[in-house]
Amino acid sequence: MNRASCHSLILDRSQPSRFPLGQIVITRHALDTLPPEAVRQALARHAQSDSGELDDEDRRANEWALQEGYRVESVYRAGDGTKFWIITEADRSVTTILLPADY
Repeated sequence: MNRASCHSLILDRSQPSRFPLGQIVITRHALDTLPPEAVRQALARHAQSDSGELDDEDRRANEWALQEGYRVESVYRAGDGTKFWIITEADRSVTTILLPADY
């Protein structure tokens, strides 16, 4: 994924978070496809370690990643069923919202 094809998002940072999200970016494809409210809600869930549709094994991997400093991944669906991912990098410098096709 080319970071040049990503766009920054500004969100309400007053919401509690279990870990730093860093700069929040979204791919052009996701920006053009996903409803803004679905993105906001998913980001709030991601920040609270609610990883959406991940299975139990991947949820445990996320908990380990939070403790050990690795990247954290979540999977959500917009109201129309469109699947999207949110990934926070290991150094917590950036969180990316993207569609599976963007990866």
